[in-house]
Amino acid sequence: MASTAACESIEDSLKLSGKKSFAGIPEATFVEDVDAYMKDREGVESILRQLDEQHGKYKFMELNLLARKKKLKSQIPDIQKSLDMIQVLEAKKKTNEQIETHFLLSDLLYSRAVLEPTDKVCLWLGANVMLEYTLEDAKSLLEKNHETARKNLSQVHHDLDFLRDQMTTTEVNMARLYNWDVKRRQALNAK
Repeated sequence: MASTAACESIEDSLKLSGKKSFAGIPEATFVEDVDAYMKDREGVESILRQLDEQHGKYKFMELNLLARKKKLKSQIPDIQKSLDMIQVLEAKKKTNEQIETHFLLSDLLYSRAVLEPTDKVCLWLGANVMLEYTLEDAKSLLEKNHETARKNLSQVHHDLDFLRDQMTTTEVNMARLYNWDVKRRQALNAK
């Protein structure tokens, strides 16, 4: 249900902006009538080269979007784990219990630790920056980041679908122009 609502809000926000893609992906135009399209143009090879270049750009955009999707898919569970830990810290603070845990020292080395109840937590923000927050502030920040990451992931999914449609349109145009050129050459050779 939540993903359907997210998709509907994504579609609504795109309709309001008048764009078809969040990433600004240019739309490929389908060549309906190849004869009319080629009437004013010279050289099929140059047009095929342009379409091949456009297809290459779409492939590059696809690689970037896939990398972004992979990053977001790994980021969302990390944020959720942090939110879960804040809930544990809040529960232990209410009962005034100590937390016994193990923390990572290096790749395969853990150490045992006992944590006193606290109302502060440190969050890694990236770029070797860590800040101390109250549990409430950290929770609100992480919830906001979690929602933003989920929204961005659904936007990336939408852009990937749109991009695949543009790649298919470009490939079909290339095939139709190539076939048109082959038929044209065969007709010239027959004369």
